[in-house]
Amino acid sequence: MANSVMGDLASQLRVAFHQLQDWAYPDELDHNRFRAFMKTPHDVGGEPDAPSVFEEKEEEQWELNTFVTCEVLGWRGIWTSEERRRLGNVDVGRMQYLGLPYYGRWVLAVARLLVDKRHITLGELIDRADEVRRRSSGGAIPLEPRPRTTGDPEAVARNRHHLEAIGKGDPQCFAGTAGDPRFAVGDAVVVRDLPTLFYTRTQEYLRGKPGIVAKVSYESPAPEDEAFDREDQTPEWFYIVRFKMTDLWHPYQGGANDTLQAEIPQRWLEPNRTDT
Repeated sequence: MANSVMGDLASQLRVAFHQLQDWAYPDELDHNRFRAFMKTPHDVGGEPDAPSVFEEKEEEQWELNTFVTCEVLGWRGIWTSEERRRLGNVDVGRMQYLGLPYYGRWVLAVARLLVDKRHITLGELIDRADEVRRRSSGGAIPLEPRPRTTGDPEAVARNRHHLEAIGKGDPQCFAGTAGDPRFAVGDAVVVRDLPTLFYTRTQEYLRGKPGIVAKVSYESPAPEDEAFDREDQTPEWFYIVRFKMTDLWHPYQGGANDTLQAEIPQRWLEPNRTDT
């Protein structure tokens, strides 16, 4: 009975197909459909949305604990912020992205990271989760931590730039590594409409849009590299780019001089040759 209820609930939570479709044959998978399938769940700017109630809500204790855990993993070189974003916001599918609390996705990201980077096995994680579930059954009293063992920190594989950032900070530790910036404040640029595969931080609603460089910001690995722990890749410059809202949204009902600013890595920008 429980399996039947779970199956029914899972079916209801899946993103609805407003037009029923079978799996496409290769010759039926056109460019637009491929782009739609590749669109990452967290990149929702410009999509239709139902009315929502926005309210102030104080974080619960488990959410605070999750935040601290994720930050400590970053400070100690276990992952980077882009890895966390990818594992918690992108590689979860739209059903989990829309259905789980924000820090709930972070918890899952921690679990996946520890398994993927071979700090624990999936079997150990499952056994430990079952043990905690049995300890918590029937009571509302918060559980006291009961670590089984203390690991050897010297044996833990870590990324290197957390050491390079000591006393400097991140992204300050990358200063002087990206060469000369391609763009300067005031330059007219266009956001490139690059294919998006697996991960990006450049919003879809900005692609192909004209803007003006408002600030040459800092040097850092591009999100598409850092999200997969590619410390061997050369850092690049990031820019704050200012866009006219009337260029982004049609029709835009606000003021003609309203603007939006976004942080964009250099690889996503090209000169705007039409702005003279």
